[in-house]
Amino acid sequence: MKKGKGIMLQGTASSVGKSLLTAALCRIFVEDGFSVTPFKSQNMALNSFITEDGLEMGRAQVMQAEAAKIKPSVLMNPILLKPTAEKAAQVVMNGKVYKNMTASEYHQHKPKLKDMIGEIYQKLIDSYDIVVIEGAGSPAEINLKENDIVNMGMAEIADCPVILIGDIDRGGVFASIYGTIMLLDENERKRVKGLIINKFRGDRKILEPGLKMIEELTGIPVIGVMPYGNLNIEDEDSVTDRFKRVVEGENRVKIDIIRLPYISNFTDFHIFDTIPEIQVQYISHTDSIDNPDIIIIPGSKNTISDLKYLRDSGLEVQILKAYNKGAFVFGICGGYQMLGKKLTDPDSVEGSIKEIEGLGLLDIETNFEGSKVTTQVEGLIETKGITFNNDDTPMKVSGYEIHMGRTVLHKNAIPFIRITNKLGTEADYYDGAIGESGRVFGTYLHGVFDEMDFTTKLVNYFLEVKGLNKIESTSTLNEFKENEYNKLANLFRENVDIKTIYKILGEESPC
Repeated sequence: MKKGKGIMLQGTASSVGKSLLTAALCRIFVEDGFSVTPFKSQNMALNSFITEDGLEMGRAQVMQAEAAKIKPSVLMNPILLKPTAEKAAQVVMNGKVYKNMTASEYHQHKPKLKDMIGEIYQKLIDSYDIVVIEGAGSPAEINLKENDIVNMGMAEIADCPVILIGDIDRGGVFASIYGTIMLLDENERKRVKGLIINKFRGDRKILEPGLKMIEELTGIPVIGVMPYGNLNIEDEDSVTDRFKRVVEGENRVKIDIIRLPYISNFTDFHIFDTIPEIQVQYISHTDSIDNPDIIIIPGSKNTISDLKYLRDSGLEVQILKAYNKGAFVFGICGGYQMLGKKLTDPDSVEGSIKEIEGLGLLDIETNFEGSKVTTQVEGLIETKGITFNNDDTPMKVSGYEIHMGRTVLHKNAIPFIRITNKLGTEADYYDGAIGESGRVFGTYLHGVFDEMDFTTKLVNYFLEVKGLNKIESTSTLNEFKENEYNKLANLFRENVDIKTIYKILGEESPC
């Protein structure tokens, strides 16, 4: 096969399943013997990742790269928008912070980005058999079409066919598909070669008349109806239904995760879904913290604003009350900063508040600076006597850092993790802090819970306290993910016409 063929998945709206179906195609093409990469020119999300070379990109393309069995590269997501306020975002360009921009400023700037996007896409086309491109939101946002670089504007840059996805679970799928097609220009309509109905529940026979009618109305074939699958794969951003899930049951370790308004990288907690002995609940201002074993304050794109939210909503009082009753408290990145005594922002990196008191559970202070730390690291938790490490054996951990603040430990804070490797080079310094009680932990490492040795010992500590059977560290998160990607690909093959997809791509089907 010649290098350089692209296919694009667009949706009738946000959260119709574009990211997941892009991952499905990536895995299927790899299984069929092709080299494949995902690509999304512009991604708006608070879940991000740091590559091996210290560059920042969206987590959705990381997930898709895993499905494609390749390492994540910032080329897969050259523009990442990270909302910092209602009408503003931090613009990350080619893995590095470009600047903070309002929505109108960025919209005016987009035409300048087309050449850069085209050059990056060409690099991928020259390197892979197939590029699977993901759109964003809807191509029928007529107020945004003029300078579009992520939907039909991207399809034009790539000169590739488009498959349109509609979400039947939210209702009105036929109207949304028809309306989307009718709002496209004639040349744009010609690019749409197939329709997929996603998240279907029920008897397909009842759906058949609608499928026939939408084909007649649009002149575009329905090439598949994807059922609402029981899959556990990372969600892209805060439109996830993960926050609404309540996993209940007795004889479990109860973990309450605070749902901050600017929560970032909640993918840090995906590992908990793989352990049946853990009960997870996301807590917002409308919920109560009710005797958890562990409270986690996650990362935040606006730490000071989210700290103020904790205070104003009464969640701070609940967290401190639960801690005083014996709960462990973990802070990741922004959550780590909130656990300290004071946060200062003299240069208004985060906003207008120059100084604010933290929760006071760690003897640390954080100062926000203009430059962002983005790095992958490995390290050891080697503190003897750490509450849940009964055998005092050092625990290996790894992860990545994305933060603006710099944190200083004072005399009553114990260093948490000794970093031994940074971006592939030997290192020797400490990250994070432990409180005097041995029940408060903070770290900048996203992904710290992904290390099964660490998480298994933590969970087993509470299982032992409860008089329950301990768990064994038998499988890794990567093994779990691989199984889920294979299930996704199989589900796609069973419900979508793969031969037609190859025909749309201009290739003979290998199956």
